Amino acid sequence: MRTAVQADRAAGRTIAFANGCFDLVHVGHVRYLQAASREADRLVVAINDDRSVAALKGAGRPILSESDRAELVAALRGVDYVVIFPEPTVTPLLLELRPDVHCKGTDYTVETVPERDTVRGYGGRIAIVGDPKDHSTRDLLARMRGRGRNGAGGEAPAERRPPVKR
Repeated sequence: MRTAVQADRAAGRTIAFANGCFDLVHVGHVRYLQAASREADRLVVAINDDRSVAALKGAGRPILSESDRAELVAALRGVDYVVIFPEPTVTPLLLELRPDVHCKGTDYTVETVPERDTVRGYGGRIAIVGDPKDHSTRDLLARMRGRGRNGAGGEAPAERRPPVKR
């Protein structure tokens, strides 16, 4: 990973970095990563390993293995590199790769990003990207089990679904 990022930098490309569990990839993940990819020339996505997902999300998680999650994320348009990390935070990866932009979802503000001091310390910037945090794997799992929002399974209400172009 480091060699690829160094080669990109030598070619004058900028690097964005995004991270997360990405367990059961959903539209919120896709929008987050697509927005992150617009922040620089290359996008590195760091995925929590299985042990850290279990520690963060609880019993029964992750649903998909780290290798499956990495393969799904790598297949998304705009994602250039994927790395699986075992640490509790992405700070070691940020210090190793020193991306120009550290992208976080809209459930954060610039001031609440845990790694903000690290990123600022090496001269990077933080970007809050993606759509409002209206999607979650937890909600998706609840809907699949028939206990979705308002106690019902199935799709989101029509007024919350974006139009589909055919």
